[in-house]
Order: sequence, then structure tokens, then C-alpha cells
Amino acid sequence: MSQLGYYPGCALHGSSNDYEASVRACMKKLHIELNELDDWLCCGATAAHNINKKLATALPARNLAIAERSGIDKVLAPCPMCSMELIKIGNALKESPALQKEMSDIVEDTVTGKTEIVNLIQVFFEYGIGKLSEAVTKKLTGYKPACYYGCLLTRPPDDVKFDDCEHPSSMESLLAALGAEPVEWNYKTECCGAGLTLADDSVIIDLTGKILQNAKKHQANCIAVACPMCHVNLDMKQPAIAKKLGVKLDLPVYYLSDLVGIALGLSETELRIDKHFVKA
Repeated sequence: MSQLGYYPGCALHGSSNDYEASVRACMKKLHIELNELDDWLCCGATAAHNINKKLATALPARNLAIAERSGIDKVLAPCPMCSMELIKIGNALKESPALQKEMSDIVEDTVTGKTEIVNLIQVFFEYGIGKLSEAVTKKLTGYKPACYYGCLLTRPPDDVKFDDCEHPSSMESLLAALGAEPVEWNYKTECCGAGLTLADDSVIIDLTGKILQNAKKHQANCIAVACPMCHVNLDMKQPAIAKKLGVKLDLPVYYLSDLVGIALGLSETELRIDKHFVKA
């Protein structure tokens, strides 16, 4: 069994624990052991950089220091906001010995930024599309997903470099190899409103309404995401969006790991798809 460091972040241990269950079920099926970082803490996410720049650097730096101390060279961070913060600070540390010293002093542990941070798409590609295809027990025939990357999975482009920031295609390639028919559409990297879901529903309903209607217009019968916040906004808010806009949507929103898991023969219960608001 191959091993991989694992940083769940706050969402996957809280409101999006269905995503964690899905990711863990997939990794177990592929014989990839996830080693969760010991005593990890919040990466700072949306708030820290607006409050204190040094704190916003120190929070990811401490998680990177934990990985280095544990001898973990590669860490999966399934949340795009978490992976972006960890990658961004890791790159800054590698470029600045002075920052390495400052952060090492603050977090009371050696940190150099050498740990590689990867997202879920990268893990599947590194496992191998060919090997994944061979492991399929149930082809995704009939699934026509609109692959939704959101605004953070491929950005900022100077730090996150696994796919094109404006016209990504990695999710489409992966799901097509498993038998799905991803659609071409216009909103794959538009913002869903992210954390504003807690502050201003009207913004979320407007933004996600456009995303969902565009997916529907292009004949998608489901949405594929790799972000817990995107899933919350597109799935949980969908009935309110449909009511306000006076349209019928009924688009199931799958995590990427859900669709891969289905293809590998995992059940909806194992993947926690049965916990989603819009029923598959």
C-alpha cells in the first residue's frame, strides 16, 4: 500500500465530512494509505490574510513544519483553499531563507517549504489514468457532468500549476476515461460565492444560479466538484435557487471522488452520496 500525507482542513472534519468519507473510501480502494498530519491546525482560509499577514503565513507554515518533522514529502489537501494556502506559503518559504528562519522561530519547528502539496485530481493522475480505467467495475455510462473547478482550484496560476487556470481540462480527461461524457460549458472557473453563504444568501443564489443554469443549458445531468465550499453552495442552496428563479434544476452535485468511487464499485452509502441535499 502506498502512503500519502493528509491534511483534511477544517471543512472535511466538520460541515463537509461527507467529502472526507468519499476521499478516504476512494483511497482505500486504490490501496493508498492516508497519514493525517499530527496536531494540524486551520490554514487560515478566508479570514487570516485580511486580519494579520504574519498569522496568515504562520498557520500554513506550522502545518508544513509538521509534515517535515514527520518525514512526509507529499501531502494531499482535498480542499482547494487549503491546498492553495499551503502551496503559496511553501513557495514563499523556499524562495526566502529569511522567511524560513522567521517562521521556524514563530512555529517553534524547522520549516523550509520542501513538502509537496497536491490536490485530489493530481493524486488520481499520479496513480495513473490507465490503472484507474483497469480498476473500473461500473463504467460511468449516462453521466454527463459539468466539471466545475471554481475560482481557487487552479489559481493563483503562479503557484498552482497543475492545469490551465482559465480553461482546465484535467477533470474532464479523468472522468471521460471512466466512461462519463463531460459537457463543454462556460462557467467551469467562475466563483460560486464561497464563504458568503454565511453572510449574504442573495449573492450565492445569484452566482450559483448562473452556474447551474449554464450547466443545464449545455445538457449536463450532474455537476462534478473538488471543493467542499463549492459543493455546499451548489448542492444545499439549489432548492432555494430553483424557487427564486422559478426553474427546475435537480442537478446532483458529486465530489470528484464520488464519481471515481462509483466507477470503482463503491456504494452511495460508502461514499456518503446519500447525505447530499439533491438526490442522485
